[in-house]
Amino acid sequence: MPVANACVEPACGEMDDVRLKQALAEATARLTANTVPSPRMNAELLLMFTLGCDRAHLYAHPERDLTADEASLYQAALSERVHGVPAQYITGHQEFWGMDLIVSPAVLIPRPETEHLIETVLELAAARSSTLKIRIIDVGTGSGCIALALAKELRQGEILATDVSTAALEIARANAVRHQFDGRIHFREADLLGGFEDNLFDFVVSNPPYVGDSEEDEVQLEVRKFEPRNAVFAGPTGLEIIARLIPQARAALKPGGWLVMEISGAMVEGVKQLLNGWEEIRIVKDLQSIPRVIAARTS
Repeated sequence: MPVANACVEPACGEMDDVRLKQALAEATARLTANTVPSPRMNAELLLMFTLGCDRAHLYAHPERDLTADEASLYQAALSERVHGVPAQYITGHQEFWGMDLIVSPAVLIPRPETEHLIETVLELAAARSSTLKIRIIDVGTGSGCIALALAKELRQGEILATDVSTAALEIARANAVRHQFDGRIHFREADLLGGFEDNLFDFVVSNPPYVGDSEEDEVQLEVRKFEPRNAVFAGPTGLEIIARLIPQARAALKPGGWLVMEISGAMVEGVKQLLNGWEEIRIVKDLQSIPRVIAARTS
């Protein structure tokens, strides 16, 4: 579908026999014309992907000529980005908690805000005896980003990660192998905590779907169009998955165990109501002072 004010291909995108500096400038202009957010960053990221290099290489070799193949690959990547495909799905990678993770359209793209969930779990885990093994389950693991980050930081942690999506679990397993955590993280296909015994875990952690169908127009177009819908939208109100997870978590947790979830600022009161009867309900805000994580302890 034509994009308003878009450059006409291939005229404005022709990059054969151009130098790296020129290719980057033309790509930035093209992305800017097509109102792609952070055009310079995207142009650099896709060029690094095309050349298999880092940012330092881009600026150390501005006069380097792009080969015809490189120019063609760069054009293809830029075209996808212009049409809304997230850069992470084009490159197949996203950084999270200092780790380079494989991503695909089968999984939600890990976001910096989710790192607040990791920080919350680490803070709560630090208050426990360092001699005790901690059992953690990551519900709806997606790319495996939460499970991997916790495995990286909690050497005494025994971690299980679940997802209802077979395709997502394949990505999560690949990331675990890639970062050599496959011996410490166990994966299981499951709908939330269905099929697990009671009093099994010290922590239930999750970044569940929490966007309501009524909020769809407020979600970025590229998220609605390209990221897995069942990882974003929970149902009419956005509380549907959380409402199912909370009682299951209460049964699966040991006495004194913690449920830690990522949420949106708009649903804080609704989640608190669902947590009626839990102890020590804590709200963690992100860098913009928006409630991002909720934690609650069983008695």
